[in-house]
Amino acid sequence: MSFAVCAAALAVAGCPKPSAPAGDAGVTAAGSETAAEADAGPGPASFSLQYVLPDAGLEAIPLVGEEEGRPLIDPTSTLELRSTLALRNYRVRLFDEAERAMVSDDSAEESPNGLLYRISLPTPLKSGHKYTLVIDAQTGTSMTDSQGREVPDMRIPFQVSGEKEKPQPPPTKKQRRR
Repeated sequence: MSFAVCAAALAVAGCPKPSAPAGDAGVTAAGSETAAEADAGPGPASFSLQYVLPDAGLEAIPLVGEEEGRPLIDPTSTLELRSTLALRNYRVRLFDEAERAMVSDDSAEESPNGLLYRISLPTPLKSGHKYTLVIDAQTGTSMTDSQGREVPDMRIPFQVSGEKEKPQPPPTKKQRRR
């Protein structure tokens, strides 16, 4: 009997409870950053789109897919696209609902903090009409950010609030009498 008691005592005392892994086991606490992550640099480029209000303020246009519906904006003649990183091999175009490129006077300001691309239209966007801002590669198949990472093409749909204007009927020609 003493052998059984000794064996049981040894089994209980000899097996320590499992403990949490040591700090050098590769596990980091939530929210802490490793040296490799700190050296990796900024994350991928992200975009924001704004339009100029009649009172000269700026209003954001939500970035949603076409399947999620088009956000409504007020009539405007100026759009501003911003990215968190500078872009290479890119082009920005505004299309109307017939997929025709809109005539505009564009300017781009690049800095280490990103890109500011301003689209100035000769006339305000038409009430009730749908538009899509497209950011894609100028040449080849992809554009890249300043870190050399590929940036996927983007389509940003939106619609101008208000009723769609009815087109003017063509003027009637007067018939000449002979």
